[in-house]
Amino acid sequence: MGSEQSLTVPGRYKEIKRICEFIAAGAAQAGFDDEAIFRLELCCDEASTNIIEHAYGEEDTGSIVVSYEISGDDFIIVMRDQGRAFDPALVPPPPTINLDGTSADGSTGQLRIGGLGLHLIRNLMDEVRFSSDSREGNKLVMIKKLEAQTGKEAS
Repeated sequence: MGSEQSLTVPGRYKEIKRICEFIAAGAAQAGFDDEAIFRLELCCDEASTNIIEHAYGEEDTGSIVVSYEISGDDFIIVMRDQGRAFDPALVPPPPTINLDGTSADGSTGQLRIGGLGLHLIRNLMDEVRFSSDSREGNKLVMIKKLEAQTGKEAS
């Protein structure tokens, strides 16, 4: 395929469904199965929500530009916004939770809300890169290998 497909939507929660449908259509065309498509949609949902909540601080403050491209064995999703800069290195990893609901250190204290979206994205995608600058805004690149999801992987 090789050609980039792009969609620009207002930064509104109701537009997240359009973003996910756009990525799902591209992923289906690329040959991903339903489970892999669901995971790609989940990553896009999380990233879009983070853009609205954290980069823009609220709805209708800016737009979200999402694109995808198939390049070799890579399905590349790029999300851009013009919101506040973000450093993913500053987001602490989520706490480890035991089956009984306690944290790994045995405490049952309040768990913080948030931080799981970035953790999910990092674990569901093969590669995640983030950049931010005052001229081009924020750019999130998420890459999923096609061969690993379409059964073409060599044994």
